[in-house]
Amino acid sequence: MAASSGKSVLFVCLGNICRSPIAEAVFRKMVTDNGDTNNWLIDSGAVSDWNTGSSPDTRALACLRKQSIETDHRARKVTKEDFLSFDYILCMDESNLRDLNKKANSVKNCKAKIELLGKYDPQEQLIIQDPYYGSEEDFEKVYEQCLRCCKAFLESHS
Repeated sequence: MAASSGKSVLFVCLGNICRSPIAEAVFRKMVTDNGDTNNWLIDSGAVSDWNTGSSPDTRALACLRKQSIETDHRARKVTKEDFLSFDYILCMDESNLRDLNKKANSVKNCKAKIELLGKYDPQEQLIIQDPYYGSEEDFEKVYEQCLRCCKAFLESHS
């Protein structure tokens, strides 16, 4: 179901427990802080079904809490319906992009514009690396990238 104004965004990564829930939570906070929640449908998903139903990684949650951001998101896999209902599907790396474009090709009347979230990074860091096998600092880096990208995306779509 799209938002009343038709603005909708789905953030996507491999498992929907690290990067995409961080991006979703960051963007949701920005939209809330701007008093614009009625104009946006915001969600996140995965290209895989490995973590379906799981909470975000504890390190992702800790990173968000440090910024006073909470989320109750549960991992889910991207569906064919997502390509019909979301205006934008923003993913984290080339592998996500390939998987999403392949899936979109099998969807009749796909309306979603599929892009790398990093396309909006003013520091031109196109890829948001998966922090899963990394450290807390890697999660902080993901948060900072998502913050920059989401701010620029919101500014260009407000």
